[in-house]
Amino acid sequence: MAAEPLVIAATAAEAAYVPAGLRLVVTGIGKVQATLVTALAVAELRPSIVLNVGTAGALDGSTGLHLPSRVVNHDISAVELTALGYPVVDEIAIPGGDGSVLASGDTFVTDPAVRERLALRARLVDMEGFAVAAVAAHLGVPVRLVKHVSDQADASAMEWPQVVDASARVLGEWLRSST
Repeated sequence: MAAEPLVIAATAAEAAYVPAGLRLVVTGIGKVQATLVTALAVAELRPSIVLNVGTAGALDGSTGLHLPSRVVNHDISAVELTALGYPVVDEIAIPGGDGSVLASGDTFVTDPAVRERLALRARLVDMEGFAVAAVAAHLGVPVRLVKHVSDQADASAMEWPQVVDASARVLGEWLRSST
């Protein structure tokens, strides 16, 4: 059987409009869940590409759909660990993206100071993209991150349950037109 794409989403709400016939895995929220579930799925299914669809907060006022060219792990002490002699990969390049940068971390970003600090490195923030990209890179499978802005990584992030459906529709349409 020929390898097929594998769609990875953190929540069923984000995956609500994934077209029928595409293989879909819902990981749960956060980098640990995304790493665990993505690794198991990729090892078992051997997809042609991993398509990580989901919502993101904008750090620069952006809206719409983004295909990040780079993803960073924003909540690991990479500089300090590297200085101690334990180099840490905290950034992954993703060929074919739109030039945007996604920062992933297990912190739900609503704090203005955190938002401001992250905006120095990235345009978008989520909680799973880096983990999915790291697993795909480690297992030698191409990856595409597809993120739709659901909020501005501020107090509006708490309205995510009310706006996720609109983002899920856009993500589903991208999958229909791109796979």
